[in-house]
Amino acid sequence: MPQHPASRGERRKLRTRAALIEAAQELYADRGDFEVSIQQITEAADVGFGSFYNHFSSKTELLDAAIAEALEAHAAWLERMLADVDDPAEVFATSMRLTGRLVRTRPRMARVLMHGGRALLAAPYGHAPHARRDIEAALAAGRFTTEDVEVALACTAGCLVAAMHLCHVDPEVSVDDVADRTVLNVLRMFGMDDAEAHRIVELPLPAGEPPVTSI
Repeated sequence: MPQHPASRGERRKLRTRAALIEAAQELYADRGDFEVSIQQITEAADVGFGSFYNHFSSKTELLDAAIAEALEAHAAWLERMLADVDDPAEVFATSMRLTGRLVRTRPRMARVLMHGGRALLAAPYGHAPHARRDIEAALAAGRFTTEDVEVALACTAGCLVAAMHLCHVDPEVSVDDVADRTVLNVLRMFGMDDAEAHRIVELPLPAGEPPVTSI
C-alpha cells in the first residue's frame, strides 16, 4: 500500500518529539544525571510544557528513548561500516575500536555511555545485541574461547567505559591508541593469540563519520 505523506499536524508532533529527545540527550550528556524538571526539559527543547505528556509519560521514559535512539543510530552505523567483513572476531574488534573513538568523534555520546555504562553493551537495544551476536559467532568459528557470553559482554562494556574515562580525564593521551590497546587486551582475554590480536587491531578502520545526532 502506498504511504500517504505526513500531515502538518503529524510533522509538528514529530518535530516536538525530536526536540524533546535532543534536549534530553544534551542535558544528560552535559550533567551526568537527569535530575532536572520537566519544565527545564521543555525549555531546553523550546516547546510548550503541556507538549511533554503528549509524547512521554515520565522523565524516565524520555531518557530511555533518548539513549536508545542514540545507541541505535550508532549500532546501525557500525553495521553499515562492517557489512562486508566476514570474520566475526574482526567485526567485534573493529566495532570496539570505533566505539572507543567516540571520545574524539562524538564526545557527547561518549559521555552518555560513561554516565550510564550499562547502556553500552548490556541494554536490549543499540550495540548490545550486535556485540552478543559477534561474540557467539566468533566462538562458533573458533576465534574466541570464553565460557560465558554474558560475562564476555560485561567485560567488553567495562573495558570500553574505563578506556573512555581515561581519555576523558587525561586530554594528553591518544584516544585512538587507548582504544586500540583496550581492544588488544580484550582479544587476548577472549583467548586470541598475541600475533593475531595485534594483526586485527592494526587493520585500517573503515572510512565514514559516525552518525550525526545531538550527542
